[in-house]
Amino acid sequence: MQIASQEMVAIVGPSGAGKSTLLHLIGGLDRPTQGRICCAGVDLSRRVGFVFQFHHLLPEFSALENTMMPALIQRRPKQEVEHQARQLLASVGLADRLHHRPGALSGGEQQRVAVARALINNPDVLLADEPTGNLDRATGQTIQTLLRQLNQELGQTFVIVTHDQKFAAHMDRVISLVDGKVSAA
Repeated sequence: MQIASQEMVAIVGPSGAGKSTLLHLIGGLDRPTQGRICCAGVDLSRRVGFVFQFHHLLPEFSALENTMMPALIQRRPKQEVEHQARQLLASVGLADRLHHRPGALSGGEQQRVAVARALINNPDVLLADEPTGNLDRATGQTIQTLLRQLNQELGQTFVIVTHDQKFAAHMDRVISLVDGKVSAA
């Protein structure tokens, strides 16, 4: 399987087919039992952003702080990072929720924080496991539009696992996963 630069790809398939596992392999979170996962020979942590299916937000930090965390870990200037995090959170409709901790946010709001956090380091590749899965239709459409806009404006590559066939239909290409086997849909 190959994914071109700046392409938006959906990975679809029934529950248990291995979609999340494939995403974890592509993202370097798991190691393959055989074969190789290559990404232009560069450290994946600097090239890949990840939106997890189960947000993994740090409960003791605000939405703003959770969004900033990956950039601060890379020692980027705090003022620059905070400005970018505020912009990202505003772009996902959370400008008025910056200082709320995850426990005070709805599941959909937490998911939008996770999307903003994945984008904070301007990754070349964004891997998203059900990025609109916990969102109402209108908010899901907002996130879908944002991802397409980023793809077009910044040239980021997106690999998105989804059960939502309508969402998948808006991608450049759909890859189907059935019984752990990859095939073009």
